[in-house]
Amino acid sequence: MNKINIGRAVNNILPRTNSYTPLVEVIVNAIESVQEANRGSDGKVEIRVLRSNQLNVEAGLHPVEGFEITDNGVGFNDIHLDAFDTLYTDQKIHQGGRGFGRFVCIKHFKHYNVESVYRSDDGVFMLRKFSMGRMTEIIENETNEETDRSDTGTTVRLHTLLGSTSFDLRLDTIAKVLVPRILPFFIHEHFSPPKIVLSEIDDSLAITLNDYLQFIQEIEEGRDDFELPEQSPQENFTVRTFKIYNPRNLTNQISLIAHHREVVETPIKKYIPEFEDAFYEPDDPVSKYIVKAYVFGEYLDRNVSVERGGFEFGNDLNLFESIGKENIEKQAAEIARRAIGKEYDTRKSKKLERAQKFVDSDAIWLKNVLAESDLAQLPLNASNEQIEEYLHGEKLIQERRIRDEVQKVLINGSLANIDSNVTKIVVQASQTSKDNLVRYVAFRRSILELFQKSLEKNENGDYLHEGAVHDIIFPRGKDSDSTPFDSHNLWLIDERLNFSNYVTSDKPLGGGSLGRPDLLIYDNQVLFRGDETESNPITILEFKRPKRDDFTNRRSSINPIDQLIGYVIDIRKGKHSTPTGRPCIVSENTPAYGYIVCDITPRIIDWLTLEKSFTPMSDGLGWFSWAQGPKLYIEVISWDKIIKDAVIRNKVFFKKLGI
Repeated sequence: MNKINIGRAVNNILPRTNSYTPLVEVIVNAIESVQEANRGSDGKVEIRVLRSNQLNVEAGLHPVEGFEITDNGVGFNDIHLDAFDTLYTDQKIHQGGRGFGRFVCIKHFKHYNVESVYRSDDGVFMLRKFSMGRMTEIIENETNEETDRSDTGTTVRLHTLLGSTSFDLRLDTIAKVLVPRILPFFIHEHFSPPKIVLSEIDDSLAITLNDYLQFIQEIEEGRDDFELPEQSPQENFTVRTFKIYNPRNLTNQISLIAHHREVVETPIKKYIPEFEDAFYEPDDPVSKYIVKAYVFGEYLDRNVSVERGGFEFGNDLNLFESIGKENIEKQAAEIARRAIGKEYDTRKSKKLERAQKFVDSDAIWLKNVLAESDLAQLPLNASNEQIEEYLHGEKLIQERRIRDEVQKVLINGSLANIDSNVTKIVVQASQTSKDNLVRYVAFRRSILELFQKSLEKNENGDYLHEGAVHDIIFPRGKDSDSTPFDSHNLWLIDERLNFSNYVTSDKPLGGGSLGRPDLLIYDNQVLFRGDETESNPITILEFKRPKRDDFTNRRSSINPIDQLIGYVIDIRKGKHSTPTGRPCIVSENTPAYGYIVCDITPRIIDWLTLEKSFTPMSDGLGWFSWAQGPKLYIEVISWDKIIKDAVIRNKVFFKKLGI
């Protein structure tokens, strides 16, 4: 034939094949050659492993470098040789031949050698030997001469594996990879396959692949047909589902078949997460198996790529293709699901139980989201984080659906049906809001527990610095511009502080010259908007470490009461500005509140009552006073009071929501 650029032809092969692809291609050719010879029960294909000299110490075996595949088929007669020497030959097109398989072989192997005995037209046995070239000639080093052999057959030697791919080391593992790939020949209704034997090069450790059929069982419920697309013209597909026992590391798969060859595999778990793990027979917990769904159809035969590494159609539907790989596989996955119905139902129930347990204990606000979710795409062995992430995604979908339904009612609603539609939407929307409330209240309970723990002694018997509890209430060195609403817990002190317009935490006043209050809060109440901004209250808080009372010493320079008074005086004199550089608008009568949070020790009680003339509160957990000069209301309250009051304010929510 004319010369061709073999290297370029090989380089153009799409990266959808692996090291097993050429081996299967040669085995299939051997099977077809035996079939052509009408060998019947005497047909035989022998696969011998070629190993390297280098030992894999960990496995105790030499790596596989190639194979010898021998058959007793018709051999490489002149017709077959001419087809081999023709690019894209159609010599076996009726059998699904693409005329390109030998190029896939030299993509993965350095050497492709053939030795074949055939019977010539005049009945003489001839021995033909040749190699496949890698430059411009497909056939190289050919010899053809009479032989004293008395039977036909071919030996193909694939040697020296190229690239980064490799073969399994153990013969039984290789056998378990090969059998599912050539299973379509074993299950063909009009063809009896030859005996196929896998062994070492010296014929030791021989494994008859036909015997592996005992580990493969067809599921009758998994044999079904479907048609695609929904509209005409339609293509017919057939699915046959099998259990493959003792699968080692094989996984549940969908296999798309073209001309009895496996082309592509896809994990069934991509479409149905319950297929993530292998299965076990319910009455035999040791009997492990995977499920494999084979898909056949003329559409697949027509559209397989020349190298049999994929198909000419895309994964998804598009303007030019009404059938895609994924919608074929989805149909096959559903048939496989029905085939193992009980096992699937059991796994789905366990997955729901796990999700329900997580929601009940750690995410009760997602309870109603879970009730409306089928968990179809949740991984089988999902972690708590995965469950929560999945349900949040479902929540967004449900909320989007509610918004869409609201729009439909607003746009298309009529007096005849608007009542029922609105009622449904209100119920759904209310439930979503309730879920959000449950989550927020559960968060508050966790914060209360954390806050209470921060006030206890640590393992060294010491109390945490006030900065630790400070950060729980509001992060130090931050302000409301850099700290979103859900990142602080001002509600621990007073619910009204949540709605403050501006908060600065542990930042200096007046550019650093006026001190550094723990929390300075400008309240922007709804009733005092517009021109009356000077009426908006100012709130300042100072935190003291639990059990600390040294500030009551007359010589102390950190008297918190004097500090509060000094802050307010400076603010009233206009010495403090907002983060945007605007002056803080206050008047003589702008309300000012100061809070000192500490543990109320006997020393502090004496200091407040005897020296500062403070009045005790009725619960004994706080004192209050009025500083007439700066017009400042001051409270000294204990950490215990903050916790107690916060629990009381939230207890009814905890009880109502069952947390």
